[in-house]
Amino acid sequence: MSRMADWGNDLYTGKRSFNFVDKSKTWYLWSAVIMTVAALGLVVQPLNLSLEFTGGSEFRVATSSAPDDYESRATDTVREVAGRDASANVSTLGGSTVRVQTEELDETQAREVTRDLATAFDVDTNDVSSNFIGPSWGKSVSEQALRALAVFIVLTTALMALYYRNWKMAVSSMVALAHDMFITVGIYAWTGFEVSPATMIGFLTVLGYSLYDTVVVFDHVKENTRTAFANRRTSFADAANLAVNQTLVRSINTTVIAVLPIVAVIVIGFARLGPGTLLDLSLALFIGMSVGAASSIFIATPLLVDLRRKDPEVVRLAEDAAKLHARQERQLATAGAGGRGPTSPSPGPADTTTPRTAKGEATTSVSSPLDGESDGSGDGGQTVTGRTVHKYAQSGGPRNQPKKTPRKRRGRG
Repeated sequence: MSRMADWGNDLYTGKRSFNFVDKSKTWYLWSAVIMTVAALGLVVQPLNLSLEFTGGSEFRVATSSAPDDYESRATDTVREVAGRDASANVSTLGGSTVRVQTEELDETQAREVTRDLATAFDVDTNDVSSNFIGPSWGKSVSEQALRALAVFIVLTTALMALYYRNWKMAVSSMVALAHDMFITVGIYAWTGFEVSPATMIGFLTVLGYSLYDTVVVFDHVKENTRTAFANRRTSFADAANLAVNQTLVRSINTTVIAVLPIVAVIVIGFARLGPGTLLDLSLALFIGMSVGAASSIFIATPLLVDLRRKDPEVVRLAEDAAKLHARQERQLATAGAGGRGPTSPSPGPADTTTPRTAKGEATTSVSSPLDGESDGSGDGGQTVTGRTVHKYAQSGGPRNQPKKTPRKRRGRG
């Protein structure tokens, strides 16, 4: 645990850093490959829409314990009534209730299937319930979900543009958001997970979570770049990359903590509960949160830097930072050569390590940081006389002077 904390501190201070921004083309390439695979999933295998979207008939058989061959029993029963070409989606709920979903059946066929299912599973007819869902309800749900998605995107884009006062930040966050949704939908297509109204709710929740993670990173980007523009010491790309590193541990910890209970629900859902609202919602949250955490790091911030790379103020900042770094390297090279400038006198043969003043007092050549900032080399600093002084100590004044002992006033004899 201490190593994790040290690692996080190193990332926050910049002592250790991963270059996410300069490798943006690599992240874009991987993202394009994943999105292509997701798109192929939508072409090869369409989404498995639930009965609420397609419409049809649903039967539920309450048993003490579902038999091992429950799927074949239910499928054969439906095909005996509706025809050999009839499709049946059979699953269990809670390990004891068998759910059978079929295409739309008329009242006569529904009664026959109910009676035959009771016979096939050896239960009373009252233990078999039937329900019909028309496709118009699913169409209404789909339209409302798409309308809510459109309103969400428009309002979010406007609010982020106003908050950051930069439309490129809003565009970057929306691209990362679309990236998360497209990959999530592609995973659903390839795996064949059922898309239900609960799944749609999970999708909308994922949008909020992904956007929240991106906003946290962008807040650090805003703070770091504002400081960079003020002191002209760091380029926009370096400041943004530092922001990603500073939030990396937080993003990992938040995602892991949020996903762990969802994984527990998924395991219980597959093992005991079976398909249902809880499992559908958990699957959408698990996939979306995992993808959303990655997009905030690998897509949103690198894309923002690329969009602003040619801005005049960003170009000037990069030039000023490069000049400053070059000047600092020259100072370090001069200090490494012994701290002597071109006109510095050579030390005498008796002392080749420390130059001395005319009075013979040893001095230490220390290059002071720019703009009066601390060099962060330790708790103390060296004065020109070589004396080590704690960073919080005063260089002069009453605290560093010896105390005066007051004289006793002599009394008159």
